[in-house]
Amino acid sequence: MFAAYFIEAGLVLIVVPWSGFWDRNALTSIFPASREWFASPFLRGAVTGVGVITAGAGLLELASAFGLRRRREEPHPPAPPA
Repeated sequence: MFAAYFIEAGLVLIVVPWSGFWDRNALTSIFPASREWFASPFLRGAVTGVGVITAGAGLLELASAFGLRRRREEPHPPAPPA
């Protein structure tokens, strides 16, 4: 469940800054001076970067849930004398 939330939140943060929804948010209607700041490609890129990190964390969590992470090789115990 934790992994699914991170993946979904990451994908939203990746897509939304580049959609029309981003331009029509409530903050720009309340604070018209913030419109220029929200239109900045640097802010959009930063939000997208946070989304990539969040989605990546979700994928790593999902991989660990399925045991796909590399495990350290444990030394084999010595064989019993024959």
